[in-house]
Amino acid sequence: MDLTRYPYASGRRVVLGRRAVLAASHPLAVAAGAETLHAGGNAVDAALAMAAALTVVMPVANGLGGDLFALVEDAAGLWGLNASGKSPQGLPAERFLERGELPRHGWPAVTVPGVVSGWAALSARFGRLPLSRALAPAIRYAQEGHPVSPEVARAWRRAERLYLKLEGPEFEPFKRVFFPEGRAPRPGEVWRSEAHAETLRAIAESQGETFYRGALAEKIAAFAGETGGWLSKADLAEHRPIWVEPLSAGFRGARVFELPPNGQGAVALLALRVLERLGLDAYPGERALHLALEATKLAFREAFREIGDPETAPQAVARLLDPARVQALAGEIGETAGPWPRPEFVPGGTVYLAAADRELAVSLIQSNYMGFGSGVLVPGTGIALQNRGAGFVLAPGHPNRVAPGKRPYHTIIPGFLELATGERGAFGLMGGFMQPQGHVQLVLRLVLEGLNPQAALDAPRWQLDFSSRAVLLEPGFARDLALGLVERGHRVRLEPEHARFGRGQFAFRKGGVLLGASEPRADGLALAL
Repeated sequence: MDLTRYPYASGRRVVLGRRAVLAASHPLAVAAGAETLHAGGNAVDAALAMAAALTVVMPVANGLGGDLFALVEDAAGLWGLNASGKSPQGLPAERFLERGELPRHGWPAVTVPGVVSGWAALSARFGRLPLSRALAPAIRYAQEGHPVSPEVARAWRRAERLYLKLEGPEFEPFKRVFFPEGRAPRPGEVWRSEAHAETLRAIAESQGETFYRGALAEKIAAFAGETGGWLSKADLAEHRPIWVEPLSAGFRGARVFELPPNGQGAVALLALRVLERLGLDAYPGERALHLALEATKLAFREAFREIGDPETAPQAVARLLDPARVQALAGEIGETAGPWPRPEFVPGGTVYLAAADRELAVSLIQSNYMGFGSGVLVPGTGIALQNRGAGFVLAPGHPNRVAPGKRPYHTIIPGFLELATGERGAFGLMGGFMQPQGHVQLVLRLVLEGLNPQAALDAPRWQLDFSSRAVLLEPGFARDLALGLVERGHRVRLEPEHARFGRGQFAFRKGGVLLGASEPRADGLALAL
């Protein structure tokens, strides 16, 4: 890995340290992590500080009412955490099946939030400090307010067009908190939520218990009952995060780790296994881009068919990653563009962070799904509830068919990577269906192009856009590559909006050296200590 080569310049360089490294998409979140480290915390404590801070400083993509997935490596191995929630037991799924449509906002889209349970589980198993200490910076940001950063302000402004149009008593508390003057805050304006701070304090003092089996759970269930929702105290009380065994795939001497379904990490693994079978040994290049596009397209097709709640689709992993299926998919790829899969739901956004110290590495992602989520906020709490239920489908017999008490297909995926050159650690990229596509591209940049993590993040990206069935290319791709794809039958569109291509972070270790990198398309940074 060449730490001096930056062919896709962003003005950033990898950061190096001996004690710890942190990376997130907002500088105040990274500052929260650093503060926690200086207080004696480890990488997990710092990751929790960053995660809590992001619910305050980036509410456009995550919150206390969202879900969380994580990968943590310690001396004993690599551990996966699925802290995603189920749909309410009282959800009238037949009503939506009869209508032929799943609402994207309001109570029909709300599932049990898992973020808080994930924080508590990570803190209890790996943390060195009390959860209250890790959440202290986030509490301060919420209480005192923080200036809204430029990229967050852009996303907040885009959300105006949707959320201010929502009508009904369940949406009014949300509008008062996030659009207090009938508009989104502008860059640099100070935004605060004292209710969010009080809720964080209650979570810290109870180790999250109040959220699921205490006063906060009562407030959530009561507001649902008052405004036509189905989320109950029993739904919250029954929620538990799940420790799971990570999946992996080898690629050209590297090994990539992802979580099993209900997340879509298997898409990245399947695409890389197909590319390995095809013998891809150079990247980028016109043919390499074509093969990567087609392998990823086919991996999504299989995932859209198979992924659902692991309790109701336990054989999905075995079927998705079966060597015979990999071989068959590789055989489907020709020299021209193949057909597109059709997802039955719309993806959303998220936040991703990475942290590492001498003993631990953490890959953590959390989300309210479609931006702010459902548009439902529990009054007096700052808890904006996710709309992850919009990730179900209606197709009969499908493992992801909407039903009560069930986890939907999840777009958020933390990653972990081990390179043949010895570097290993957390990596990930936010952005709906862009996430596994981004994982594939970052691996190809690191392994085949030989880039360091910052240069890999700087490099231009492509995206399979399922809504338009076009390949989106970020500015920076050579014209001859775009023309070559067109000649192979791909519909290509240049896309100047950098937010479409995800935002990634790295926290790697090699021997006694820690290395970090952060997305140039976001407001954040990487910091080494």
